[in-house]
Amino acid sequence: MERPRRADARRNEESLLEAAAAAFVASGVEAPVRDIAARAGVGTGTIYRHFPTRADLIIAVYRHQVDACAEAGPALLAGGATPHTALARWIDLFVDFLVTKHGLAAVLQSDNAGFEALHAYFLDRLLPVCAELLDAAAASGEIRSDVEAYALMRGVGNLCIGADSDPRYDARRLVGLLVAGLRQAD
Repeated sequence: MERPRRADARRNEESLLEAAAAAFVASGVEAPVRDIAARAGVGTGTIYRHFPTRADLIIAVYRHQVDACAEAGPALLAGGATPHTALARWIDLFVDFLVTKHGLAAVLQSDNAGFEALHAYFLDRLLPVCAELLDAAAASGEIRSDVEAYALMRGVGNLCIGADSDPRYDARRLVGLLVAGLRQAD
């Protein structure tokens, strides 16, 4: 049986994951460990204690960000003005997740079995959240009811491709048009 981790150990790991995510956005997934440690305010040994390899760190950052996006959905739905507003805000978070993965997909695909497991994790965590938000918005009459979560997430993902390589391309604006197009026709 695994012992619960101390609160400070959880905070350290959280800080490391946030620092690594920021470093990956700024410099790609090959960001030096010393830069990540400096951002987190810890020594490099602390990073290696939590994440013995770069792949372990990349996977942990990816899972952490998937979890944060998944947990945001129900919170937005509970606290949002309308289900459509909650859906739109969640899609914004999803876009942030997708466009800040600089080089992550290529690294993950180099280990096909690991990539498949992470992709399955991504779908298992995020599809139900997107479906819940879509169902709530459709039940409230705000959006059409014939949109499936997988299709919407795939469409958003496709609109985000290339956002990091062309400064004139505004993925967020295009995704906003997609979400606005879900509205129920009057």
